[in-house]
Amino acid sequence: MNTITSTNSFKTIDLVYCGLFSTLMMIGANITSFVPFLVIGGVPITLQTFFAILAGLVLGGRKGAIACTVYMLIGLAGAPVFSKFTGGFSAILFPTFGFIITFILCAYVAGRIVEHYKTKTSYIFAALIALVINYVLGTTWMYVAYKFWAAAPEGFSYGMAWLWMLPPMPKDIILAIFAGIFGYRIQKVLKILPIK
Repeated sequence: MNTITSTNSFKTIDLVYCGLFSTLMMIGANITSFVPFLVIGGVPITLQTFFAILAGLVLGGRKGAIACTVYMLIGLAGAPVFSKFTGGFSAILFPTFGFIITFILCAYVAGRIVEHYKTKTSYIFAALIALVINYVLGTTWMYVAYKFWAAAPEGFSYGMAWLWMLPPMPKDIILAIFAGIFGYRIQKVLKILPIK
């Protein structure tokens, strides 16, 4: 049986899967525009991180990272696919652009882990590791951006940057665990990656 990650070659079905996950990330970035009740306590529940992690879990490290890279490049090319329907090369200067970059690494790391360890527990573990990468690198980028080229609030510090990340953290942890469970079940159904 041909599997999507059995070789380094890129097949038509791989393009379809990568395109699908790129599209899901575009939708996930602005899900609250379509489903307004997903704003809880003023915090929007975006699904970009969820779909980035899921891309790695389902497609594998290399192709999951490609899907996230395509999403980023479409946005940088000017399509309004980032949060709040923004896009364009100037998005690189956004304090939150670091999170978009980390989606590529999240997908790659999560995918590489489950390529070697194929239990349900390893899928959940991979998703949580990817989330840690997203938070650490994304928050650090945000801090540096505010310090060097964005207008930082008075008394802004690295600790304050992390305080800003506390409200969405519980939902992202829950979504990461769900991504691990869901990714494992998708694999068992689609057999994209060989699973024990």
